[in-house]
Amino acid sequence: MMSNLEKKYELAWDKYSQEDLKDVFALSNRYIDFMSLCKTERECVDEFVNIAEKHGYKNLNDLVEAGIAIKAGDKVYCNFMGKALAMFLVGTEPMEKGLRLLGAHIDSPRIDLKQNPLYEDSDFAMFETHYYGGIKKYQWVTLPLAIHGVIAKKDGEIVKVVIGEDDNDPVVGISDLLVHLSADQMRKTLDKGIEGEDLNVCIGSMPIEDKEAKDRVKLNVLRLLNQKYGIVEEDFVSAELEVVPAGRARHYGLDNSMVMAYGQDDRVCSYTSFEAMLELKSTDKTCVTLLVDKEEVGSIGATGMSSRFFENALMEIMNLQGDYSDIKVRRALSNSKMLSSDVSAAFDPNYPSVSERKNTAYFGKGIVFNKYTGSRGKGGCNDANAEYLAHLRNIMDKHNVSWQTAELGKVDQGGGGTIAYIMAEYGMEVIDSGVALHNMHAPYEIASKADIYETYRAYKAFLIEA
Repeated sequence: MMSNLEKKYELAWDKYSQEDLKDVFALSNRYIDFMSLCKTERECVDEFVNIAEKHGYKNLNDLVEAGIAIKAGDKVYCNFMGKALAMFLVGTEPMEKGLRLLGAHIDSPRIDLKQNPLYEDSDFAMFETHYYGGIKKYQWVTLPLAIHGVIAKKDGEIVKVVIGEDDNDPVVGISDLLVHLSADQMRKTLDKGIEGEDLNVCIGSMPIEDKEAKDRVKLNVLRLLNQKYGIVEEDFVSAELEVVPAGRARHYGLDNSMVMAYGQDDRVCSYTSFEAMLELKSTDKTCVTLLVDKEEVGSIGATGMSSRFFENALMEIMNLQGDYSDIKVRRALSNSKMLSSDVSAAFDPNYPSVSERKNTAYFGKGIVFNKYTGSRGKGGCNDANAEYLAHLRNIMDKHNVSWQTAELGKVDQGGGGTIAYIMAEYGMEVIDSGVALHNMHAPYEIASKADIYETYRAYKAFLIEA
């Protein structure tokens, strides 16, 4: 029998009643629907705003413009450039006493079209691309791919594009060299087998009728796009078009215990944070859910966590409360507690050598707390305080949340980072937490339904009493 002095992380599945299992699978069904619909940061924000408004959330910009006062119990959101979202449930305590924050990112590794992407080569119409975030390029060839995004026209019209998701839609793809002619390719290392400039997307091979025209296949594609979307080639310059895996997210495993989906890093934490936020009806401390862009490329840009859009939104809310001053904003931020919600790496029995078994995450054992991330000696990490981790342990155990703690692989194997260090610059308490995945950054990532459910429960418990 195990001594009471020892710590053992149990499988969450073992504690579930039949009613619990219904909740586990109901959440995963909603999540699969969301992941099938929302494959870009813009689509995530659109869907979240649509649902939030149905739950009583009001647009901060509208409140500011009308000068409407904000009071305890009010639900407010800030949609920033359509690619980042901040949700606030205003508490009864003054904000300067601190906030409870959940923060995750809604961008995912993908392939973007270049500014001038369309060309023809050997009677094929092709898109030139530039990959976004850390990917293994060889994983993206020979897959059915879809195109999602927006095209901004000169007259101000915004055209939404989704090609490849409907059953009647065509898909596109990136070819690979047949094995019969790949002797030279097979001698290359994995990172050189497919080069970035070779990730060109094949989009057509049928020419227009005019046999005297130049680039007849390209012209046919342009004609089709003009007929459907009313665009011309120059409009690609002001477009954001992302190439992503086509098709729905799926139940995974013969027992349906897992989810396979594109973009679970980090939409799995975004979605569970969002659902936990919607469950909250009232609060003492103001609760915030932050869903941001650009984490996969360093959290830069106006919609990344390094920008000040969240800080500005907080100022606007405190101003509408009649309680704004610079020092109160600084106190609100430094007195806050945050879960920086991002995924971790789950132990994979196919690749055990990269993990240290006592300090790795496992499927089915709940939300993962990473005291630190970073790489090569914790470089670039936020290292959470021991006191804060003890506080969270108490909350999780009180609410019977299954949790575990882990590092991202062996010490010198690699590593990664999150938005945690950015928010810690305000002086608040921050720790990384989220769902463990297989295949992180691959076109299809795998998560345990039990871990998704326990992460949702953890976020809800945090918002209630952290």
